[in-house]
Amino acid sequence: MGFDPRRHHRRSIRLQGYDYAQAGAYFVTVCTQDRECLFGEIVDGAMRLNDAGRMVQAVWDELPDHYPGVDVDAFVAMPNHVHGIIVLTGDPVGAPPRGCPDPVGSTGLPAGTGQARGPAPTDAAPDPCGCPDPRDCPGLPDAVHRFKSFTTAQYRHGVADSAWLPFPGRLWQRNYYEHIIRNEAELARIRQYIDDNPAQWDLDRENPAFQGGRT
Repeated sequence: MGFDPRRHHRRSIRLQGYDYAQAGAYFVTVCTQDRECLFGEIVDGAMRLNDAGRMVQAVWDELPDHYPGVDVDAFVAMPNHVHGIIVLTGDPVGAPPRGCPDPVGSTGLPAGTGQARGPAPTDAAPDPCGCPDPRDCPGLPDAVHRFKSFTTAQYRHGVADSAWLPFPGRLWQRNYYEHIIRNEAELARIRQYIDDNPAQWDLDRENPAFQGGRT
């Protein structure tokens, strides 16, 4: 089955028993609590980030600096959610250790589909000290956890120091959504979807002004 952005980025399709520390690429969506629009606005089909949105973008870009074995690809911060591609390399320096599959080999990205991992809490967690064994590499929930934790802490500072809009109890919804990217063609389609997302805001079910309803 091909990637359907109207369905796959909003529903949990993670694989039961799947090892989320293995190398691979994942499309993730994280929504703000109550879908509050906190990161800027769409103007003429383009996302205009405010200070909070620029902070969210910076935290995403810096994830590889804080988590060995994690890389990032295409990303967009929307008014009340983010879409991005996280790549688990399986090794703190980027090359998969023995026993980890090549994340982007001659046959493309690993085959498979995913299923929900469950809530990704925002409490701080210790950083890994490296990946001498593939089983010790950070998994997808760790990477999302890191992103949510860092952005929540920095947003709180923005509320206190720069009068950013306060958030309702927590910045992000506890759960998040992901899709395992299975090959290079799918990777290209998802990158394009991410790039086109601001231009589709009027039809986005996360848009509070959208009149089509949610499923």
